[in-house]
Amino acid sequence: MGPLEGIKVIEIAGIGPGPFCAMVLADLGADVIRVDRAERVPASFPDRPAGDLLTRNRPNIGVDLKNPDGIELVLKMVESADAIIEGFRPGVMERLGLGPDVCLKRNPKLVYGRMTGWGQEGPMAKASGHDINYIALSGALHAIGREGEAPVPPLNLVGDFGGGGMLLALGVVAALVERGKSGQGQVVDAAMVDGAALLMAMFYGSFAAGAQIDDRGLNMLDTGTHFYNTYETKDGKYISLGSIEPQFYAELMEKTGLDKEQIPAQMDRNGWRDLKKKFAELFKTKTRDEWDAIMLGSDICYAPVLSLAEAPDHPHNKHRSTFVEVGGVKQPAPAPRFSRTPGTIHKAPSHAGQDTNTALKAWGWSDAEVAKLREAGAIK
Repeated sequence: MGPLEGIKVIEIAGIGPGPFCAMVLADLGADVIRVDRAERVPASFPDRPAGDLLTRNRPNIGVDLKNPDGIELVLKMVESADAIIEGFRPGVMERLGLGPDVCLKRNPKLVYGRMTGWGQEGPMAKASGHDINYIALSGALHAIGREGEAPVPPLNLVGDFGGGGMLLALGVVAALVERGKSGQGQVVDAAMVDGAALLMAMFYGSFAAGAQIDDRGLNMLDTGTHFYNTYETKDGKYISLGSIEPQFYAELMEKTGLDKEQIPAQMDRNGWRDLKKKFAELFKTKTRDEWDAIMLGSDICYAPVLSLAEAPDHPHNKHRSTFVEVGGVKQPAPAPRFSRTPGTIHKAPSHAGQDTNTALKAWGWSDAEVAKLREAGAIK
């Protein structure tokens, strides 16, 4: 029922950003089929769903991509697909016989989405890497961390998911929109180093204007200030502040009981270090719940720092159903929200190859054709 209902997508199984992109598309209604490696298909399937939430909302088929019949199966699927996404190093899909030239020859309207760390060309294109390396080369990692300390990897949110999978999903949808005008498919080259750099656009602009210092922990949004930071509370938990605007800062002063006339001006960089120490001492005088009672819901720009166990049960998140439970697992709900065609979670994650029979039949293969493919070792 989502806005992408009727769009058929083939996902060549990978890790991280590729599955995230496929999850986003499937959450929003696309008919995504995950082509997994036949060697990963277990002899028998556990009763419980697979544990990887990134593989929810779509069937999983086991295909031997070293078998010519397995390759032909995927190419036949390409003929009726709107898009295909893959996350291998440059040249791998070409060697398999599933490169963009071959696929676009089968289906000139196909959108071919490619997800890599370094991009399809360049001096590092074929080197191995992970999120931490891609965001390091983009300048993003250097900027994240506290003064005098090493850069802090922000999980793998900036490279894999924000700069990678999310931008690949946007690229695929944008290419589908353009296809509606031109009638032609194209290749989408999504590189995590490019995406991470794009996410840093505001900071590169601030740096060029002289407003951003090229050292971490000394700027407004990187823990350099006392009013945009996290602080430990009396019970060992943490709260977050984002009181940037003058009116929000004034309310922060009021709620904490501090006299802004007796301390350095808010934007006086020379006072930030001392004020961070002062705030650290202040917030340790009460528990997190006590600070919630004083500040939560005000215009201070305040929120408690919740753990993974706590966040799904917060009243605001419960009211908006930000988290849902599927297959006994609490997980983030589809986003963003749509007024007429909401995204849904209709299927728990599958194990590799668990849906081979039903998924192929749904894509148009007969029982006899599925049996023939199995006999040939093309599927499992």
